[in-house]
Amino acid sequence: MKLIIAYVKPERFKEVKKELYKAEVFRMSVSKARGCGEQKGFIEILRATTQEVNLLPKIRIELAVNDDFAEKTIDAIIRGARTETMGDGKIFVLPLEECVRIRTVERGPDAIGGLSSQVSEKKRREIEARRNAA
Repeated sequence: MKLIIAYVKPERFKEVKKELYKAEVFRMSVSKARGCGEQKGFIEILRATTQEVNLLPKIRIELAVNDDFAEKTIDAIIRGARTETMGDGKIFVLPLEECVRIRTVERGPDAIGGLSSQVSEKKRREIEARRNAA
């Protein structure tokens, strides 16, 4: 299991989400963030006052995925976020020791869910049945 954390430009988030959905990655947490990298911010002039803005707005996306979904998740984020200009963002991939679904007390790959090959056959059939019923 992996925890993928991506920082992307706010204006690219819609495209990133679209690409993640195409890759069948639906579970994510999203929050607003501020940060800087090589860009080092910019100078802003408001009411004749010069102000240096070095923390730029970003969107932080966190995704817990099973190992066989890690590469396709990373590829989808890159397809949606990449403009080939400075400030496109970063992706961090961390090992995820454990995941527990509070409602059912499932653990590991079953708690993360999705149609991963690491999810038990019983769980995969439940997910497919729910999708077909919708």
